[in-house]
Amino acid sequence: MSKKDSLLVNRLKSIGYAFKGAVYLFKTEASIKIQIFIAFAITIAGFYFDISKTEWLFQIAFIGLVMSLEGVNTAIEYISDFIHPERHESIGRIKDIAAGAVFIAAISAAAAAMVIYLPKIF
Repeated sequence: MSKKDSLLVNRLKSIGYAFKGAVYLFKTEASIKIQIFIAFAITIAGFYFDISKTEWLFQIAFIGLVMSLEGVNTAIEYISDFIHPERHESIGRIKDIAAGAVFIAAISAAAAAMVIYLPKIF
């Protein structure tokens, strides 16, 4: 096997691990299920209101951002619980900060959705 083949095989394995992690996230996390529902609803709205390519790009980017940060937040929670299973003030702060990052992205996504959809609704 040449180095190129080895790199390709390694990349394919990495994609498999990433897919496995995404499936686990979608199966186990209630918040990501809610976000998938919102993403589905907002996608239907995009087709209904015939949003522009630029608006689609922003919508897709924000959906990806919120869901990605939710995955990072979940990973931080798992790592924190593994390192320090008991309740601890610093671990709690770390978890709160990670959740806050998801919250900021979600608020930004909601603001972008209002910019896109409110003029079309009213």
